[in-house]
Amino acid sequence: RAPVAVQCREAQLEVTVHRDLFGNGRPVSAAELSLGPAACRHSRLDAARNTVTFRAGLHECGSTVQVTPDSLIYRTLLTYEPSPGSNPVIVRSSPAVIPIECHYPRRDNVSSGAIRPTWAPFSSALAAQDKLLFSLRLMNEDWSAERAFTGFRLGDVLNIQAEVGTQSHVPLRLFVDSCVATLSPGAEASPHYAIIDFNG
Repeated sequence: RAPVAVQCREAQLEVTVHRDLFGNGRPVSAAELSLGPAACRHSRLDAARNTVTFRAGLHECGSTVQVTPDSLIYRTLLTYEPSPGSNPVIVRSSPAVIPIECHYPRRDNVSSGAIRPTWAPFSSALAAQDKLLFSLRLMNEDWSAERAFTGFRLGDVLNIQAEVGTQSHVPLRLFVDSCVATLSPGAEASPHYAIIDFNG
């Protein structure tokens, strides 16, 4: 079992710490653990599983965000600060700082199939990723409803609505780099017609 597990959700991250953090049979105290520069305290203590859980919004506890061409990366730190015992000269364990990262891709391909959220840990730093929900819909002339697909001819006007389903995630701007129309699934199908090209 991993001593620390991370789950990145749409608007918050969840960090679960096993109290036998160092695998030496000496459980750490929940009071000795904190999240982020703001030193947020744990949200839940599970005595049966011997775990401590932190839940915090992506912008809470002093976390930072980095915007790269492909991702939004939220970073924070899990800190273990051992409390001094009755004899301050004897140090039973050393402080520890564990980097935590949440990665959210800024772009994805859209098809008729739903995109399911997923996360997976990274090996270099404790991190996870989550996919946002993207959609591309054909709308009717006044944009009030989705248009029933009845076929199109070259030169027809298409009202295309692109969305990213952020739900409770922080607000995002959506850019569509390319879009093609084909007779069958797949951007490389032939024939295909560019609707949006040249990076938008």
